[in-house]
Amino acid sequence: MKKEFPCMPSTFKEQWPGEFTGFAWQDFLTAIPSPLFVITSFKSNGKENGCLQSWSAFVGDTGEFICIIGAVSKKGHLYETLRDRRCCVLNFPSRDIYDRCVATVRNNAFEDDEITKSGLTSEMAVSVDAPRIRECFLNIECEYMWEREHFEGSRDVTVALRATHICMDVTRCDESKLGRYGKTGYMYNIHSPRSPETGEVLPDCFGALEKYT
Repeated sequence: MKKEFPCMPSTFKEQWPGEFTGFAWQDFLTAIPSPLFVITSFKSNGKENGCLQSWSAFVGDTGEFICIIGAVSKKGHLYETLRDRRCCVLNFPSRDIYDRCVATVRNNAFEDDEITKSGLTSEMAVSVDAPRIRECFLNIECEYMWEREHFEGSRDVTVALRATHICMDVTRCDESKLGRYGKTGYMYNIHSPRSPETGEVLPDCFGALEKYT
């Protein structure tokens, strides 16, 4: 048996004012996981910018590798730096450095070097004018392609990036070593799943991808 959800369940209550404006209620109902990574760039003052990100997809097309960033706030440093610098790096962390990646959310003042202040190591990208995070096992250097509003006047935009260079830790290239999957590999954002029957909220958490054998 399936249940139909043409509108938000009456059991859903905001955890903080404006939660269902900042996020769609369907996001919490479906709780579809997506990869976690940190987008890094330089702010207009030359300081490091780090933005913990999810809600994104990656696709190859005619020899190009395209990264679709699902939601970039028009009011944030990331949006400003992408429009100004036209490039960035996507940095994929493993579980052991997750707390430091989360710290970039707090260390986000305009004058902050957000990577360094969060206890991570900044190094220059190879193909674009942007910093990357040394401790992350995968770095995808990207050029800005285009942006689209979700709808007219939306708060966020979807941004397309073209990969120009990829750097990966050698232990991740070999699945018999650390690899890219399981508890030591890619991390997935699981965004506050909710029960439509009771409204119970499970806290934000992250998960790992387990391969079928």
